[in-house]
Amino acid sequence: MKRSELTGHPQILDGEGPLGGPKAVREPLVTGGKSYADVNNDVAIHTEQLPTKLWIFAFIPSILLMLMFFTGLGLEITVGQGLVGINHPVGWGVYIVNFVFWIGIGHAGTLISAILFLFRQNWRTAVNRSAEAMTIFAVMTAGLFPLLHTGRPWFAYWLLPLPNGRGPLWVNFNSPLLWDVFAVGTYFTVSLLFWYVGMIPDLATLRDRATNKVQAIAYGIAAVGWRGSMRHWHRYERAYLLLAALATPLVLSVHSVVSFDFAVSQLPGWHTTIFPPYFVAGAIFSGFAMVMTLAIPAREVWGLKNFITMRHIENMCKVVLLTGSMVGYAYAMEFFMAWYSGEVYESFAFINRAFGQYAWAYWIMVSCNVITPQIFWFKKARSSIFIMFAASLLVNVGMWFERFVIVITSLANDFLPSSWGMYEPTWVDVLTFLGSFGLFMTFFLLFIRFCPVIAIAEIKAVMPQANPHPHGHHDDSHPSEGEEGE
Repeated sequence: MKRSELTGHPQILDGEGPLGGPKAVREPLVTGGKSYADVNNDVAIHTEQLPTKLWIFAFIPSILLMLMFFTGLGLEITVGQGLVGINHPVGWGVYIVNFVFWIGIGHAGTLISAILFLFRQNWRTAVNRSAEAMTIFAVMTAGLFPLLHTGRPWFAYWLLPLPNGRGPLWVNFNSPLLWDVFAVGTYFTVSLLFWYVGMIPDLATLRDRATNKVQAIAYGIAAVGWRGSMRHWHRYERAYLLLAALATPLVLSVHSVVSFDFAVSQLPGWHTTIFPPYFVAGAIFSGFAMVMTLAIPAREVWGLKNFITMRHIENMCKVVLLTGSMVGYAYAMEFFMAWYSGEVYESFAFINRAFGQYAWAYWIMVSCNVITPQIFWFKKARSSIFIMFAASLLVNVGMWFERFVIVITSLANDFLPSSWGMYEPTWVDVLTFLGSFGLFMTFFLLFIRFCPVIAIAEIKAVMPQANPHPHGHHDDSHPSEGEEGE
């Protein structure tokens, strides 16, 4: 029996192989012999029916964790910064660690959507929608922590470039932290537009399928009059391409700017030029791991195995392996440059990271970020759902500890031993940290409940039915270019 008969799809040949024969057959991006109508039904049905027991089972803990976050926020506002663990000399604590961590998580969404779209990587179509949503919610979560860190969030409006008519007020535009405001704000705006524009055809599909007036009106407003005409598709594709081109440099710029918060200082361990590419690689690394953490349960719970196939997850495993190796190389280069520089303070900073009072955090970081991804060299590991999910969780743990090591160790042990100190997170720090996951998951679960978690229009474009010549042969009935004029 032919392979095409087993999969229900025609064979897709990619030209000639190295010996003149056809190349190996790629597994289709959509399995199960699905039609266009099946795609509509399988994706839209989750927004039309009552929530499942598994969704409720995940939503209730998320709500409770979110309440923990706002409890910690309320306590800090009413009591003060004394509840958190920051001290002298460690003036940056878990709040900044969480900020850098969540900003990194938000990188994979734009990478999958924009860069892979520009490079015409069709395997992105099954995971790009959830990755884009993950970007939006991760950046929203990250943006709360600098406000908490300042200690007086009710004065946050002072950060705005307001007229100086309220007394002696000077807006400090000289602070490097202001770079984050512009970079993250721009990134969030473009990512939100990119996410929304890509969803418009699918929202119109939900509008047309709506069974009650409320859904029809809500999805109708969100679909902004989409009718699927040729003019609409033309404008849509141009806008989507333009936003992808705008979002691409932001993937590299945002975390580079965040790394400048550290690199412009004089502290040993921070003042280094490797930080921008190091942070970008780590952000893509952690972002893809989070996409896997969300996509693997989603395909199991929502019955999306025919759309989020093993091919998609295996490709993400390869990206995690690549970026994890880059991060491991950066770790080694930090030690090499500290030794090569001949700076006593720099050498001590990295030796202390590995063997000092925070050595436990450093080796958790190395184990999770460098050693764990190497398992994806093996095909068996890239084919096991359990191994891939466990590895993605460990990578997320390791990336949080990476931020912890970077932020805390350099501040705790600076130039003068007389000013050294220890940082110990308090229960309020733990409350807000765990609560941030609840805030993120609440947003994400509401998204998959009311919005199409799979890009319906883009999935249809990569199905075998969309290929007019699935066997790689042209129809002989069409005249050639030379015959057309005769």
